[in-house]
Amino acid sequence: MQMKEISFGAAQPVDGYGPGFFRVGGRAVEGALCLSVEGALAWGGLEDAETLVRLADDVDVIFIGTGTAMVPLPKALSDRLAEAGVGFEIMNSPSACRTYNVLLGEGRRVALAVLPV
Repeated sequence: MQMKEISFGAAQPVDGYGPGFFRVGGRAVEGALCLSVEGALAWGGLEDAETLVRLADDVDVIFIGTGTAMVPLPKALSDRLAEAGVGFEIMNSPSACRTYNVLLGEGRRVALAVLPV
């Protein structure tokens, strides 16, 4: 099998994660995290729809990681995202990070919003 190096361009993948933090670009980011083509953004968690709505024109889908386990989004958040035409997929945070990295490596228009494990 031939191995091919992945280029993320200017975008940053998630390098790793642990209890309460994510590693992006070699540095630890504590707490909830939003990543997009704009880089790492402050995200207020499941109560902060507006940070995600701002990404509507730049991404096709936002992967939302809900921590250790996959849980439904609060109705206010899912309603606001749907109203703004933002595509989103809910999964646990480790799965969201992996999926984001794979699709980012394929050059897809994706974003990530995750709660720490």
